[in-house]
Amino acid sequence: MKKKIYFAGGCFWGTQAYFSLLRGVVNTQCGYSNGTAKNPTYEDVCRGNTGHAETVMIEYDDSMIKLDKLLTEFFKTINPTTKNRQGNDIGSQYRSGIYYVDDADINTIQEFIENKQREYSRPIVTEVLPLLCYYPAEEYHQNYLDKNPGGYCHVDLNLIQKDDKIRN
Repeated sequence: MKKKIYFAGGCFWGTQAYFSLLRGVVNTQCGYSNGTAKNPTYEDVCRGNTGHAETVMIEYDDSMIKLDKLLTEFFKTINPTTKNRQGNDIGSQYRSGIYYVDDADINTIQEFIENKQREYSRPIVTEVLPLLCYYPAEEYHQNYLDKNPGGYCHVDLNLIQKDDKIRN
């Protein structure tokens, strides 16, 4: 069964590139979520007054990869104890977040975070909220690192285990 989850992990270029490599992920898309502006542009979001986070929609085949595994991979790519910052990117649009569309996922997410908190001395500040709104980002942001292999990325794409990759 195909399912969706939305991850905000700083700059969406690296998050999209990372999850597009995972076996069982069937589609990814960069966008803006959980803000107040309708149909924001990248420039709108960068001004910091829309409330949107740079977010990646992840569509996955639940028979091939489970939400727990996606969460494990997501936490490899973020610092969940920093607010409004990932890597060199600073601002509320770069906050970390998990935005769900299936209410059945909330228990898995909360349990995962409770267990993960044991690994950190500082509190996890990653948002966990229902997806309130989502707008696809402009085309030039989609699969940006495939189009621009030398582009900036705070995510280490080599963290994916070889067996989990769809391409090496």
